[in-house]
Amino acid sequence: MIEVDQLTKRYGPHTAVEDVTFRCEPGSVTGFLGPNGAGKSTTMRMICGMTPPTSGGATVGGRPYRQLPNPGREIGVLLDASAQHAGRTGRETLTLAARTMGVDRGRVAAALDQVGLNDTAARRRVGAYSLGMRQRLGLALALLGDPRVLILDEPANGLDPEGIFWMRGLLRDFADRGGTVLLSSHLLREVEAVADRLVVIGGGRVVAQGGKDELLAGAGTLVRARDAHALRLTLERAALPATAGTDGGFVVRAEPGEVGQAAADAGLVLTELRPAGSGGLEQLFLTLTAGASTKEAVR
Repeated sequence: MIEVDQLTKRYGPHTAVEDVTFRCEPGSVTGFLGPNGAGKSTTMRMICGMTPPTSGGATVGGRPYRQLPNPGREIGVLLDASAQHAGRTGRETLTLAARTMGVDRGRVAAALDQVGLNDTAARRRVGAYSLGMRQRLGLALALLGDPRVLILDEPANGLDPEGIFWMRGLLRDFADRGGTVLLSSHLLREVEAVADRLVVIGGGRVVAQGGKDELLAGAGTLVRARDAHALRLTLERAALPATAGTDGGFVVRAEPGEVGQAAADAGLVLTELRPAGSGGLEQLFLTLTAGASTKEAVR
């Protein structure tokens, strides 16, 4: 289990993460979502003991990461696939990690096989790896100690569609066997396909969290009209909170019937009126993070 309690990180006057609280339960995949600069990577680094928080804390299995006697045996981490020694081969990289963790060397071959790196790839130096191969090696490192928790930041970067499909199956199988997964990714459709729960962060703060189906069901109403300006004014007069989309529509935090009635009272011709959740995770993400700063935060 991962427990994050009021994590805050400030860099001088800049607040990168503020009062972030959530839990990741065993047997589940939690999608950790947010625009660039929202504070996802900073939060994950604090969980893994790489960045000290200004306040708050995080535990893995009831203990802070830095207090775990052998972290690699309890938590597998992949935060940056490029942070690997370019001069070592893939097998050397895993063998050294196995010795450090006290893992039987037989796990090296098993981990390489698990992530789809064959003998030829294992003998190649990491500097000659593609980004997708580095991601696979990083996953092998994360899985090497047979941990019960995985924390992965953009693990699908550089993978082809077949590789993304493979990773989805690997993570789902890990969780179904009782593991805990915290997954950050910009590939929203893949997150939607594999996640049980969602934590959405914007501007350094959690803007929504809960079960995936629950959040999608409560996403609000998507509405469009021939006269978008008149629709916006109508929604404002009716005190219906709305977020403008990039395609001329609005996502309204209200039921479709209420939105439709307001439009009818104003004599507006609507071209679309439906639950926003039917647009999937992508629509929910855009709705929840609208207005959040997309500037790069200190990471």
